[in-house]
Amino acid sequence: HLVVDANGMPVRVHVTEGIRADCQEAIHLIGGIAAETLLTDRGHGTNPIISYAAGAGMNVVIPIKRDRRQQRKYGRYLYRLRHLLGNAFLHLKYWRGIATRHAKNTASFLAAVQIRCIAIWCAVSA
Repeated sequence: HLVVDANGMPVRVHVTEGIRADCQEAIHLIGGIAAETLLTDRGHGTNPIISYAAGAGMNVVIPIKRDRRQQRKYGRYLYRLRHLLGNAFLHLKYWRGIATRHAKNTASFLAAVQIRCIAIWCAVSA
């Protein structure tokens, strides 16, 4: 799981087992981050996540699942900026070991992801 800033730079990383749903980790991932907008995909459109983000003063930009009874509006223009998150994953996966998850344990994989995030930040600041 990855949180990026408005420029698409990685800010927070959280590694879980592959079978864990994204929506179960989202509140822990965005907790403590001062953000103006929460921009994510439909998978995070659960009531607890939306209410947490709204309570933290974030503008929630999450498309509505088609099976929801209660529809709400979201900024379609802002949602188009979600490609920044995809770009951050792309830059992380340039390292073959991250893309194929060669690390034997979670700590080693997390260390590789963090090192790659540092490399991304250094490349931009250089």
